[in-house]
Amino acid sequence: MYDIDDFDNRDPKLIERAARLVETFAVPYHRAEVRGIERVPAGPGLYVGNHNGGAYSIDSFIFGAALFRAHGIDAVPYGLGHEVAISIPGINELLVPLGAVRASHDNAQRLFEAGHKVLVYPGGDLDSMRPFRHRHRVVFGGRRGYVRLALRAGVPIVPVVAAGAHSTLMVLDDGRWLAKLLGTNRLFRSKILPVTLCLPWGVSILPLFPYIPLPSRIRIEVLDPIHFERTGEEAAADEDWVRECAALVETRMQTALTRLSDGLI
Repeated sequence: MYDIDDFDNRDPKLIERAARLVETFAVPYHRAEVRGIERVPAGPGLYVGNHNGGAYSIDSFIFGAALFRAHGIDAVPYGLGHEVAISIPGINELLVPLGAVRASHDNAQRLFEAGHKVLVYPGGDLDSMRPFRHRHRVVFGGRRGYVRLALRAGVPIVPVVAAGAHSTLMVLDDGRWLAKLLGTNRLFRSKILPVTLCLPWGVSILPLFPYIPLPSRIRIEVLDPIHFERTGEEAAADEDWVRECAALVETRMQTALTRLSDGLI
């Protein structure tokens, strides 16, 4: 098991091999395209994405492979991951060498100070397991910690929007009512317990592994970096400013997702 707070576990050679596998199998399977890769700025920054497809989340790997090919390892982010998920045996040994670390402001700040980029999915479980009927929506659930993080560190937010990736798995219902009934938020820090339809298992509570992801077409776009006029501790503590910044980010992302989703399932 790898230490999920140790940044030295990342393995550039493994990332290169993973990029080749993604380009060989996932990109053609999903007819994936990544646009706007030239917009990635130099230096530390916070990639903010919409979360898709439950645990499959293949758009993250497609994006990472495109970054590696275009800009090298320095553009590939460390990913802030749920501590329970990235501590599971097997998943830990796979994701931590690819750059997964425990999601915390301390870890992100240390990465920024070292000149690295960081990837975060603010919507977390709410976004990754949103119902299929909401597949073309950005669902952050009012979470704005990512804005405070960027403001406090004085780094730009680089929005990354993926369309089609939430059609790899059909979420019939996010099961918030069931999670509340069973208390999964207290046990696993998860507010949802989704009812899914996946191959070959059919309807189930949570997607049963292994399942076959549907070959939906995926479009990913890197939007223009957002540099905020006010940064620092005082800006991060100003709730009105934080809300204004979050609204700007989410509006741009939703506009892009609506555009990218045109013609997709």
